[in-house]
Amino acid sequence: MFARSSHGRRGVLCALVLAWASHAGATDFVVENYGIAKPLTAQPGDAARGATVAVDRDLGNCLACHALAVDAEFFGTTGPSLVGVGDRLTPAQLRLRVVNPKLINPATMMPAYFRTGNLHRVLPEFAGKTILSAQQVEDVVAFLATRTQAP
Repeated sequence: MFARSSHGRRGVLCALVLAWASHAGATDFVVENYGIAKPLTAQPGDAARGATVAVDRDLGNCLACHALAVDAEFFGTTGPSLVGVGDRLTPAQLRLRVVNPKLINPATMMPAYFRTGNLHRVLPEFAGKTILSAQQVEDVVAFLATRTQAP
């Protein structure tokens, strides 16, 4: 999807921004270096609320696919482990992966938690709605950023 051009990184960035514009649907964002640097809300994310959203089966439900170092009896193994993800990815990169991971990997089975456009087979009661609110996205990003290997 993101072929190299004679413009190098600029061409890849342009392709990423264009792809984002065609998939967003919720709000316009600037995608750079595989991340969304600007928070979605003026209020900073809260890691404690983000932990609640991440493990709630009706909200983030991250444990359905990911291992996550929280007190949980069951966790998924189809997605990459989120243990130490705060060491591997910046908050901007985490934000893009929560907002719309399909911009990084179009074949991913992870849902886009803050996208309303270009979706298929959406039930009428969910049309035009995001899975998470902008504040919930920021809370999850704050929580994931705390998931580091260091004690």
